Amino acid sequence: MKGTLLNHLILITIIIIIISTVSGHIPTTLDGPFKPVTRKFDPSLRRGSDDLPMDHPRLKKNVTSNFPEQIALALSSQNSMWVSWITGDAQIGKNVTPLDPSSVGSEVWYGKKSGKYSKKRKGVSMVYNQLYPFEGLLNYSSGIIHHVKIDGLEPGSTYYYKCGDSSIPAMSNEHVFQVLPLPGPDSYPHRIAVVGDLGLTANTTTTIDHLIINDPDLVLMVGDLSYANQYLTTGGEGASCYSCAFPDAPIRETYQPRWDGWGRFMEPLISRVPMMVIEGNHEIEPQAAGVTFESYLKRFAVPSNESGSNTNFYYSFDAGGVHFIMLGAYVDYNKTGAQYYWLQKDLSRLNRSVTPWLVAAWHSPWYNSYSSHYQEFECMRLEMEQLLYQYRVDIVFSGHVHAYERMNRVYNYSLDPCGPVYITIGDGGNIEKIDVDHADEPGKCPSPGDNVPEFGGVCHTNFTSGPAKGKFCWDKQPEWSAYRESSFGHGILEVVNSTHALWTWHRNQDIYKENSTGDQIYIVRQPELCVVSPQQHSHTTAAGFESHCSTCCFLMFVTAFIWLHIL
Repeated sequence: MKGTLLNHLILITIIIIIISTVSGHIPTTLDGPFKPVTRKFDPSLRRGSDDLPMDHPRLKKNVTSNFPEQIALALSSQNSMWVSWITGDAQIGKNVTPLDPSSVGSEVWYGKKSGKYSKKRKGVSMVYNQLYPFEGLLNYSSGIIHHVKIDGLEPGSTYYYKCGDSSIPAMSNEHVFQVLPLPGPDSYPHRIAVVGDLGLTANTTTTIDHLIINDPDLVLMVGDLSYANQYLTTGGEGASCYSCAFPDAPIRETYQPRWDGWGRFMEPLISRVPMMVIEGNHEIEPQAAGVTFESYLKRFAVPSNESGSNTNFYYSFDAGGVHFIMLGAYVDYNKTGAQYYWLQKDLSRLNRSVTPWLVAAWHSPWYNSYSSHYQEFECMRLEMEQLLYQYRVDIVFSGHVHAYERMNRVYNYSLDPCGPVYITIGDGGNIEKIDVDHADEPGKCPSPGDNVPEFGGVCHTNFTSGPAKGKFCWDKQPEWSAYRESSFGHGILEVVNSTHALWTWHRNQDIYKENSTGDQIYIVRQPELCVVSPQQHSHTTAAGFESHCSTCCFLMFVTAFIWLHIL
């Protein structure tokens, strides 16, 4: 018996050594907090690239008027999916006449066998306008936008579908998708792609091509999609700095055909993989009579009603054992507002034994050490951070800053083992170029009057404690910033089980390198340490973090020592 136990112990030890050796190549958050690392911009690369022209093969319309194009999928619920597409010809000019949405039907045929569609569903259709009350600016009226919810889907199953109007007839070619698994602690999508600030440049093309190679089951798009508002309607000319190129423009007008080009560009991916979006500042698109966000609100179907928010500006959804919260940075986020009330309600309903992982996303980062957008959304952080911390959000994804940055676990600017891992992934490839300056570098600290948000107040303050006490900017890379690099790319999240998820950031320039990663880490949940307790407002310090890790190692050593002596 003693020999058997000893053999088992030796075997377990060997397994632990092997696992430790293999995983040693990929750190975990339990190894942190990490010493801050900066990888400077590679001068052999271009900071940006030009926009693709509207006659580019990936942007051109390739169907006749009433046939579906810009086909896209989005999650609705555990057994349902949104299918969206556009028919008809959009119009742009001084005078535009909207199309009749009822003139083309909205149908989806679908089934589990190719060419055999056992179910049919109908949906809704609409158009929108982008109008300007200024001489010389061109108005726009969209094609007919269709949204159909298909239901009765079996988790994990593959479905084939067509969409369009069978009475014309004008149905699309057959497309295929796979339904995500049901929520559960052992049930997760294989790969979740995360990308932000995409645009339509040559860099965008590399990002999406690279992302497709990584074969995701779900795409999370964290705002600033088409950059239609970087175009001048009268000339169709892209600009990396709109206010510089068009200083006399009476309004930041948008060239809406870029949205149509973006939909065609993305269709090969999002007609088979659901894409979940949240608005960014480039989706505001102000027009006549103070109307905003028209293209975002009309073009994308999201589970707003299904999650109880009743608005596309913020909502939630499940993807296997991951609960996603999509928050709006450009609508009211104050504690007295509707979004905050909805967020409280959504969080209070969570069952972490069913969806152990809690991931949040919004466009504008709270933690950011780049000069660009530094402390821009402090007001939102001050309103919402405590609530997210209390419910133990595991990961937060944001964009807005055109670079990559991963934080150590942090809460209220203090290292904390129960704080979320914040990740900035606003490096999709847009025309505004990559951000390269850091606020902690000499001469790069913005003034408190800079970085005024396009929505909400300004809450810029000096730090009151820690290494940056009494200062607006740090003198070195902040301790909460674990890794930052100026490069275009995208990320892949692979949830392994209820406590471990592998995060990998892929640089564009590595697309043709086998098994290459720009940044990679296992994000580890510690539910036994970080108990969800909404009524408690205290948090563990960085010293507590290190003490906990040291205690774990010590206990493991003591346990092994005792077992060896018993045997």
